[in-house]
Amino acid sequence: MTKPATIFAPSTTPLSLAVLVLPQASILEVASTLDPMRSANRHLGHEAYRWRILSRDGGPVPLTCGIDLPASGTLEQAAGADALVVIAGFKQAEVATRPLIAALRRAAPRFAAIGAIDAGPWVLARAGLLDGYRATVHWEDFEDLAAAHPEIDVVQNRYIIDRNRFTAGGASPAADLMLHLIAARHGPALARQVAASFITTPRDGTDPQMQAQNPRLDPRLAHAIARMEAHLDTPEPVADLARNLGLSTRRLETLFRATLNQSPAAYALGLRLAAARRMITDTHHSLAEVALRTGFSSPSTLSRAFTRAFGQPPSSLRKPR
Repeated sequence: MTKPATIFAPSTTPLSLAVLVLPQASILEVASTLDPMRSANRHLGHEAYRWRILSRDGGPVPLTCGIDLPASGTLEQAAGADALVVIAGFKQAEVATRPLIAALRRAAPRFAAIGAIDAGPWVLARAGLLDGYRATVHWEDFEDLAAAHPEIDVVQNRYIIDRNRFTAGGASPAADLMLHLIAARHGPALARQVAASFITTPRDGTDPQMQAQNPRLDPRLAHAIARMEAHLDTPEPVADLARNLGLSTRRLETLFRATLNQSPAAYALGLRLAAARRMITDTHHSLAEVALRTGFSSPSTLSRAFTRAFGQPPSSLRKPR
C-alpha cells in the first residue's frame, strides 16, 4: 500500500497511528498524544484518527504512576498504520532492548512517518532512525543525546517536524504537536476547538521547552531564572547576573526573596543540585562529569553541597551495576 508523502498535510483520509509505549513512560505523555485525536474525532463526528497501543511483548506496559497500560500487540502487529510514535520516559537505555531496536529498524520502512515523545528520540537515535534529521528530546536529555549522536541536529524546541520524522520534548509539547497535526489535516478551527476542550492554548514548536515566563512573574525575575537554567555548568555570580539584567544586586535579591522566599544564590544552587540529582539517578555519568556539568569545581565540592541539601551523599543514590 502506498503511504502519503506526509501526515502533516490536508487530508480527508483517516490517519492510523501505531503507538509504541515503553515501560516507565508517563501516563500524561500517553494521554497528550491520544486525547487530542479522540477529541478531534468527537468534534468531527467521525473517526478521522485511529490508533493502536503496542508494547515490547504485547502485554500491559507499567507506567511511572503505577498503572499498567493495556496493549494490543507488538511492532509486528503494526501493519497498515500510517505512522509510528514511540513514547519513552525513564530508563530508556534499559527498556529499549537490542531486539526492540532491531525490530524498529525492520519496521521503519512500513511507515510514512515516525515520531517520538520525551525520551523516545533516544530510542529512535539508537536505531539510526534520526540520522541526518533535526530532532528534539526532553530538556533533561538534550546534552547527552547531542553528544552521543552528533549525526542528529538536536535542538531545544518543544517539538520538531523534519520531513517524515517528528519529535516532542514531553507531555505538554506532545499535545502541542498533536494540535498542530490536527490543524494541518483539518484546519486551525478544529485545532482551536480541541484545545478549548482541554482549556489550553497550543504553543508553537519553535518555543523553548524551558521558559520561566509566567504572566504573574516579574519579567526581570523570569529572565534571571532563564539565565540560571541556561548556565548550570557555568553559574554567574549574583552581581554579574544583576548587571546583565540591568538591576542592582540589592534589587535582584529583593525580587527573589519577595517572590520565591530565597536568595538568587540559593535558588541557582537548588537548580544545579536538582540537575545533579537527575544525572546521578538517571545516567551512568561519573561524579566528576556530573560535577563539571552542574558547575561544581570538583566531585568532593558537589558531594558536600549534595549531602547538605539532601541528607545523603550522591554515591548513596548509585545502584550497584
